[in-house]
Amino acid sequence: MGFPSNRLRRLRRTPVLRRLVRETALSVDDLVLPLFVREGATERRAILSMPDCFQLSVDELLREAERAFAAGIPAVILFGIPDRKDPRGSGAYEATGIVQRAVRALRKELPELVVIGDVCLCEYTDHGHCGVVVERRDGTKDVDNDATLELLAKTAVSLADAGADVVAPSAMMDGQVRAIRAALDAARRADTAIMAYSAKYASAFYGPFRDAAESPPRFGDRRSYQMDPANAREALREIALDLDEGADIVMVKPALAYLDVVRLARERFDVPIAAYNVSGEYAMLKAAAANGWLDERQAMLEVLTSIKRAGADLILTYHALDAAAALRERR
Repeated sequence: MGFPSNRLRRLRRTPVLRRLVRETALSVDDLVLPLFVREGATERRAILSMPDCFQLSVDELLREAERAFAAGIPAVILFGIPDRKDPRGSGAYEATGIVQRAVRALRKELPELVVIGDVCLCEYTDHGHCGVVVERRDGTKDVDNDATLELLAKTAVSLADAGADVVAPSAMMDGQVRAIRAALDAARRADTAIMAYSAKYASAFYGPFRDAAESPPRFGDRRSYQMDPANAREALREIALDLDEGADIVMVKPALAYLDVVRLARERFDVPIAAYNVSGEYAMLKAAAANGWLDERQAMLEVLTSIKRAGADLILTYHALDAAAALRERR
């Protein structure tokens, strides 16, 4: 006896039936909102390549974070735009740096909000690279891995001292997690967690972020330290190394073009996995929606659900506030 032709459609018939058997549940608890903080007061400077995103002074950042927390978003991650840059990115690890001041303000006003501090030098160096640049004998320039580790560790400790719950090394230097964990422990910051950008690819989808953070490299590119987009097995080695060195959360970045890597990581590692729905992924959806080519809200939720379905526990996304509102209305 054969089966009726509508066997698979029975449970799709009504919205409540579909909800009842839904395999993946996207929640506001999954979301982390990235924010850009700059010098000044009452500053809310639009980022042209990222509609509805802004560079914010600390007072405006507090307002945005309050909105996020009121919407149920549990965490923010901060990126700084300093008023000066130098070859060693000293603004990244100064106690009075722009992100350190923002962290202190958030800690005071929103003590329950999870505050994550990005740990990298690219926003603070005058050359735009993620570490200390040296010149080789043949005249070419590259980032000195070991010299950079010391500065990343100083940055992480300064953020922890300011009150960050989590530090997130994103420079893709070999050994950065070990150096940061040792420095945090030595500074009596053993309770500060590390979210490592473990599988961070040399992606074309970072373009709008570099506008937002004012951090494009002044020469060359970052392919000598970020991952080759063609490699997946290498990502698993990177993640395993970071976990061995003390990472608490590992990240795949970008998310959409690397959902297969998110899935591989989920199957291999029983730890919290983050995925970064990056600026270019955000911008292309915004551009398509602005041209009337797709429904922005529906596409946004579909994208974020796909990241969750692939295995991500945390999703860093510029859509976080819109997603929180959409999820609230959908309940």
